[in-house]
Amino acid sequence: MNTVINTVINNSEHFDVVIVGAGISGAIMAEQLGKNGKSVLILEAGTGTGGRFFSPDCNADDNADANANANANANDNAYSREKGRENGEKLNSYQNYMSTFFTALAKIPNAPYPNNANAPQPLVTDLAPIPRGQVLDNGYFVQTGPLPFASTYTRAEGGTTLHWLGTCLRMLPEDFEIKTRFGRGLDWPISYDELRPWYEMAEQNLGVSANADEQNYHQIDNPAVHIPYAASYNYKMEKIPQSYLDMYFSKGLAKMQVSFDGKSYPIDVVSTPQARNGMPRGDYRPVGAVGHETAGQRCAGNANCVPICPIQAKYNALKTLESAKKTGKVEIRTQCVAYQLETDEQGKNISRVHYKKYRSSNHPEHECHSVCGTIVVLASHAVENAKLLLASNVANSSDQVGRNLMDHPTMLTWGLMPQDIGAFRGPGSTSGIPSLRGGEFRKNRAAFRIEIGNWGWSWPEGAPVGTVPDLIDDKNMFGEQLKDYIASVYPRMFRFGFLVEQLPDADNRVTLDDNYRDQLGNYRPVISYNVTDYTRAGMAAAKAVSDQIFQRLGIEGFTEYKPSDAGYLTYRGEGYSYNGAGHLVGTHIMGDDPKTSVVNKYQQSWDHPNLFLVGCGNMPTISTSNPTLTMAALTYWAAQNVLETLSQC
Repeated sequence: MNTVINTVINNSEHFDVVIVGAGISGAIMAEQLGKNGKSVLILEAGTGTGGRFFSPDCNADDNADANANANANANDNAYSREKGRENGEKLNSYQNYMSTFFTALAKIPNAPYPNNANAPQPLVTDLAPIPRGQVLDNGYFVQTGPLPFASTYTRAEGGTTLHWLGTCLRMLPEDFEIKTRFGRGLDWPISYDELRPWYEMAEQNLGVSANADEQNYHQIDNPAVHIPYAASYNYKMEKIPQSYLDMYFSKGLAKMQVSFDGKSYPIDVVSTPQARNGMPRGDYRPVGAVGHETAGQRCAGNANCVPICPIQAKYNALKTLESAKKTGKVEIRTQCVAYQLETDEQGKNISRVHYKKYRSSNHPEHECHSVCGTIVVLASHAVENAKLLLASNVANSSDQVGRNLMDHPTMLTWGLMPQDIGAFRGPGSTSGIPSLRGGEFRKNRAAFRIEIGNWGWSWPEGAPVGTVPDLIDDKNMFGEQLKDYIASVYPRMFRFGFLVEQLPDADNRVTLDDNYRDQLGNYRPVISYNVTDYTRAGMAAAKAVSDQIFQRLGIEGFTEYKPSDAGYLTYRGEGYSYNGAGHLVGTHIMGDDPKTSVVNKYQQSWDHPNLFLVGCGNMPTISTSNPTLTMAALTYWAAQNVLETLSQC
């Protein structure tokens, strides 16, 4: 039973902007608005970093006070001691996540972040095949199939950037107009050129390490994958050094080509842009760990970036939230679950946001509050945004809320290299093969990007944690025999990840059902999901490319797709298995027609002028790039649009 204390507390609070969600989109929006003097409230459903991330006394003078010199007076010294204590709490709170991760038996993406019954989150351990005509409801998601939606996200302050890999790829120019070019999917209401300056802002503010000249590759045989950069533009930090495995592939695959529909395409290994601290250019200073800014100034090559970077060299939204808080205009309330948006009497504007403030993640006791904002911004997540809109019966005149849910169904192939390639070192991936991201073949089947994995068989087989016990229990290995086997086999483990394009499909959707609610009485997402032949054909093409690469390099294949896999499917008689990429896109897509989209190009609701939606849910297509950088670029643009709207109020 849900226990409610003081059923409704009538708040008279009003802010310039109320933001729902303290992930990367909410953090960027709050920071940009706070810098421009707007009062902002962020409501975060999950817990904060250990329950205390920001001091309530934090203000715009933090930096000056924290850096008081040795000649400061006694009051300043006392304040500095307080700031030192506060920073220590911030760092220790993050380290609590590390401790949780170390003791977790299953090292899944959400392993460091304790499950919260009042703000539940999907887990990969909840996945299973969905029997025909049945419902899979053993986790947070209620899955009606026919295939399971395999991706997860984190409901806590900082959002899914707490466990993301950090890959920051721009979309291709052709990705914005695939309907026009290939007769597939949907066109965006904006172009690559319109988004390019916002890409630059996102790359600079997230701290992306890359070399523009490498990313600005122009394949003569496939100009579709050319990504134009502004003249003289470069990233603030040098690329993260490529691994020995990357170099091995680059040399071994030199001048290799594959053929599709009678046309040849090159196989080129290119370093991957990523939001982690590398060697700075010029006088740029990387943003270090929250609470200990001198830590995490450089990536140290730790091998657990997913699910948590131990030194915070990898970007997470906690860094942007701290910057937002320092404006003195941003307040963050954690353990506050928005559950209803109320409109004014005319049904035009969102007049009030209702939320439940719970005391503990272990108990359903809560108070019901409400707050007003001149502008309301939903930044909680593609699924959570859709859930709140549907529960409130707003912004859905197009009947597109919740629809067009997309991911990158990620197909893995794995094997043993003919020699030691240094598996299980460094960031999860430092290079990829992007030359098959675009081309005329998209008229017939999905494109894909190939990620080169540095962590051996950790994803497909759970190595080494999940495989070494089998050597002992099943193969009776011990002592020198066990050590010799591990030393000769594990450093040769390798895997590819194929991020396969998925098109928008109105039947892939999030809905609500009164029979499925969480501990607080809020709706759980009901998800219907399938993978069409367009994407399955892309998976088949990806497997064919993998086979050719394996043969060329003498890789011993161990790839196996089993009907018992949660993501098992068939295409033309062959079986394949997909995994979730964590790239949840769609559910409130943007467009140029209010009859077929939820928001306009400015990410403003067609139905409610004071409601803005941000996040990957706005993206009409997913194409082949990890979506976080594009989401961040769109959010910087949306923040400018919110400021312009406020100026007219």
